[in-house]
Amino acid sequence: MENTRFKRFFGALLTVIGILLVLFACVAFLSDKPVFGLEITKWETLVPFVVGALFMIPGVSLISNS
Repeated sequence: MENTRFKRFFGALLTVIGILLVLFACVAFLSDKPVFGLEITKWETLVPFVVGALFMIPGVSLISNS
């Protein structure tokens, strides 16, 4: 029972972090101004998008498997 709770919590945490990173990448890609004080080029937005996807996919998998 305790292991299932931990998996769901950790999966939800990974999913939320992944969604936030993907949203940040989308906003930074569409914006011409600095986002949160960071000037990011169009190609540099690929990194937070990929990292966000890598966090989100295992998070959703942990939630669905527990």
